[in-house]
Amino acid sequence: MAALTLEIFKNLWPHGNAVIPGLMEGVIASQDAIYTKYGIKSDLVVAHMFAQFSEECGAGLEMIENMNYSAARLLQVFPSHFTSAQAIELQHNPRAIADKAYGGRMGNRIGTDDGWNFRGQGFSQLTGRDNYVSLSKTTELDLVNHPEFLRTPEHALECGVGDFIQCGCLRYAETDNLIGVSSMLNVGHFVGDTSKINGFSMRKSWLNIWKHALGV
Repeated sequence: MAALTLEIFKNLWPHGNAVIPGLMEGVIASQDAIYTKYGIKSDLVVAHMFAQFSEECGAGLEMIENMNYSAARLLQVFPSHFTSAQAIELQHNPRAIADKAYGGRMGNRIGTDDGWNFRGQGFSQLTGRDNYVSLSKTTELDLVNHPEFLRTPEHALECGVGDFIQCGCLRYAETDNLIGVSSMLNVGHFVGDTSKINGFSMRKSWLNIWKHALGV
């Protein structure tokens, strides 16, 4: 298994350090220990992981979910969670939007800032208190009290890999099944219809790019 080099990483994520300074260097420094800990044994699996991460976090540019929506966009993204009146009232109020959109589901407590605190973050855009609790157990990192760990150079890779594992993606990655990997990470279960997977065409493109870069 060939290690991901900083040169390859910078070529594929040219602005990877723009939002989180030192992010790519942190990944390179931690990769060997993380891959050993989580049983990542092939460049094929690494290519699948980073294809998903590249799409989910915008190649490092979107390490935390931007909830600053206009009313019109809010109704497109969360059509079942906002009425037209609510969308107009809450538009461009990211914290209130997150708490309304995510409150009362995925383990987020109504009447708290859970929706905001546990909005999508990190390489896999982990979302929801229940998932933060679960990944805390997997990684032994206190992500509930320190959700920012998902996007620090020291912990971003472990959080991304840990989520990839706990979502059930590994067995699909090992057999080069992009639909399976994408389904488990993005939808939470296997779907045969790629139109149900957000950004599937980009995930496919990213996988080809990462395979080529890693010599798979």
